[in-house]
Amino acid sequence: MMSNPSKQGFVSEKILPHHLDRLAIVYVRQSTLQQVLDHQESTRLQYGLVHRAEALGWSRDRILTIDEDLGKSGSSAEGRSGFQRLVTEVSLNHVGLILGIEMSRLARSSKDWHHLLEVCALFGTLIADLDGIYDPGQYNDRLLLGLKGTMSEAELHILKQRMLQGKLNKAQRGELGFHMPIGYIRRPSGEICFDPDEQAQQVVKLIFRKFEELGTLNAVLRYLVDHHIQVGVRVLSGANKGDLEWHRPNRATLQNLLKNPAYAGAYAYGQSHTDLGKQQAGRQAGHAYRGCVVTPMEAWQVLIQDHHPAYITWQQYQQNLAQLKSNQTRADELGIARQGVSLLSGLVVCGCCGCRMSVQYHRQWHHRYICMRELSDYGGKVCQHLAGACLDELVVEQVLKALEPAALELSLAATTHLEQERTELDHLWQQRLERATFEAERAARHYQLVEPENRLVARQLAREWEIKLAAQQQLQEDYERFTHQQSKVLSEKERQAIRQLAQDIPRLWNASTTTQAQKTEIIRQVIQKITVNVQGNSEQVKVKIEWVGGAISCFDLIRPVATWTQLSNYPQLCQRLEQLVQAGTPTEEIVQCLIQEGFHPPKRRKTLNGEELRVLIRRLGLGQSYAPKVQAVLAEHEWWLPDLAACLQMPTVTLYNWVQRGWVKARQQPEYPKHWIIWADESEVQRLRTHRQQPQGEILRQRWRGEILEITRCPVP
Repeated sequence: MMSNPSKQGFVSEKILPHHLDRLAIVYVRQSTLQQVLDHQESTRLQYGLVHRAEALGWSRDRILTIDEDLGKSGSSAEGRSGFQRLVTEVSLNHVGLILGIEMSRLARSSKDWHHLLEVCALFGTLIADLDGIYDPGQYNDRLLLGLKGTMSEAELHILKQRMLQGKLNKAQRGELGFHMPIGYIRRPSGEICFDPDEQAQQVVKLIFRKFEELGTLNAVLRYLVDHHIQVGVRVLSGANKGDLEWHRPNRATLQNLLKNPAYAGAYAYGQSHTDLGKQQAGRQAGHAYRGCVVTPMEAWQVLIQDHHPAYITWQQYQQNLAQLKSNQTRADELGIARQGVSLLSGLVVCGCCGCRMSVQYHRQWHHRYICMRELSDYGGKVCQHLAGACLDELVVEQVLKALEPAALELSLAATTHLEQERTELDHLWQQRLERATFEAERAARHYQLVEPENRLVARQLAREWEIKLAAQQQLQEDYERFTHQQSKVLSEKERQAIRQLAQDIPRLWNASTTTQAQKTEIIRQVIQKITVNVQGNSEQVKVKIEWVGGAISCFDLIRPVATWTQLSNYPQLCQRLEQLVQAGTPTEEIVQCLIQEGFHPPKRRKTLNGEELRVLIRRLGLGQSYAPKVQAVLAEHEWWLPDLAACLQMPTVTLYNWVQRGWVKARQQPEYPKHWIIWADESEVQRLRTHRQQPQGEILRQRWRGEILEITRCPVP
């Protein structure tokens, strides 16, 4: 306890009567229960400061104690720190003196310290420490307090730098301790080694193998859940510290396991840092966002490879990180294989701009590949697009041809993989059964060691023994059910089925059990990139396939287009049609002739249709597609449906859709070929043309507002 200053003749003329009329605040730092119990020197100093305030003239009821860290652990009702409360008390003009051990360490920075000096000078509050009493309103005292604050801040900075450098030096030697990840323990000597529990090791190894096989975090998680596999975790603190507990697998645990370099035998330090600009204040204790930012691997402060036993190699660790990054749904990443109809998502690259083409689904089971980088980034036009089905068919055909020589290797690999997986699962089941047997036997030993007279304890131990026996029996039944469904070794029938499927890869590919995601993953194993280049607006497409290993294959692809005019051989087709029509060739013979000469329709069908060919002949004005007696049935202001569609510059199928909806006045011929005839005078043609030119957004707005569309008001001729 400090001695009484008055007995040492300590008198200060700075203490005036109006100071004694106000409070004296004792400022200490003692914020946790551990400090109160184990480090009581602060408590003794607090009593000494209180006695000093009494010696200076303050009564006990006018002395207030404030803890420096008040509020940081939730003890303050307002959630403020002790320093903020101190400034508030002074600002209320009822504090005459502030006492502390070293007042220059009252704040963590010069900004807070000088702010307190300004407030104390404004309200006439004195500051006292072991060296004396100061009046911040006087120039000399203000100068001395400012100098002491600057020196204290520099001292704190030096101490912090020394501690951080010592921590870094220890990390560079690989001796800085941290919590061991799942599957590892630290011996008393500080050496890192595998968890002595075989089942805990086996589960960690299984997780890495399944991720290498399945490729996604969710797939590994589903596999563990489907097979009732739990993860062994060592308790980090508490009465059961060091005990092995079995927890359900979750996404966060698996992600941390795959990203931790410790599993590759590497010691790493500096994998994250604190970004002060991202810190968020005002949250509850324990939930504050500290601004922690992940540091790239090349910027880690310490990386020591081969530091301790490893579950995987360093190359496998880097491959896992690359796989996790490629699974992200981003434009510059390949992405995971999904269940959509598209088999080439993430592989198709635009030959015009070099960007990855995206997939669009416009109808069920219909998709197309489109490059919209120019449109989305610069407001330009779509680079190019093509139907997805034709490109998928070409690539699948080439992939199946490439896999044919490896049919035997595929069958052997599939057989080995299935047997290995079943062996691993059976080994895990055996370990779980062994653990359940041990726990049941231990419960039995506990029951047998208790005195029979002590029935209170005996009954509890008997219940625990029964629970362990029931768990053992349930686990044994589950294991028998598992072995009945999946035997440890493949039967000869299963081996023969695998060999047959491997020899007939197309049948395996088209089997109902083969999912779209599996097909996509197979393609990605052999193809690195597919570059497409549509030739203008035509049906011609240049395709370049870059195989894994460096080989390149080039192909010419025919894509479906909307109109005849988009065909690259459209001029030759028109010339040939004119020759055949002028020669009086019937329509059926024209179709056969054009097919033999290699002409094809725009929709990529392999055969021409007589009806659509007659429509094309009419549009070209090469002749009448109908007999004179058929043409004679047209009345005034009547049109054939294809002729009116050509006049309105719209697809025939769209006008036919209007007929079906009843938006136009139409009738159908009673006799063959039962063509549609539409009535439309000049005003009706103008009405239809106006609706055709109306933007799609305006039509949607009218529907949302519940208005009747003008096109639905069909006129009466």
